[in-house]
Amino acid sequence: MMGIAGSCRLRLAQCGLLLGLAAGSLLFATPAWADFRVCNATQNLVGVAIGYRAPDGWKTEGWWQIDGSTCKTLIEGALSSRFYYLYAEDAERGGRWDGPVNMCVAEKEFKIVGVTDCFARGFQRAGFKEYDTGEQSSWMVQLTDDPAAGAPTPPVAGTEPAETEEQ
Repeated sequence: MMGIAGSCRLRLAQCGLLLGLAAGSLLFATPAWADFRVCNATQNLVGVAIGYRAPDGWKTEGWWQIDGSTCKTLIEGALSSRFYYLYAEDAERGGRWDGPVNMCVAEKEFKIVGVTDCFARGFQRAGFKEYDTGEQSSWMVQLTDDPAAGAPTPPVAGTEPAETEEQ
């Protein structure tokens, strides 16, 4: 038979073990997911560009190469804008995922400030699709072959993003 002192030591040891496990799980907990990710649900390599409003003006960045059936993070950390714009091209079939908002892109890797006068500044113009993240801290876009879900479409002529859009 265990005495009262032995029983208390056993309970203290059990409580210590439980507290240790709880503290350890906090140390190794997965951080909250917060970023802008693009997943390529096709079997082909896709090149992706993103546009957004930054404190110093409109910016576009590209090209992220996303293999078929994989995802890439384009913006790490909590999102700072409400609206993001995406343009993607299928590197193998030549299709594209686009929209009516004109922004500048380049043939090679780029970071461009401003969305006007693309050609005059030596860039190309592409139609980006707008994504209203609703001020969420993270967002994910999935590129698919399904036309109803945003499959490659012909280029669309459009407008530039409004300077007065809420951010």
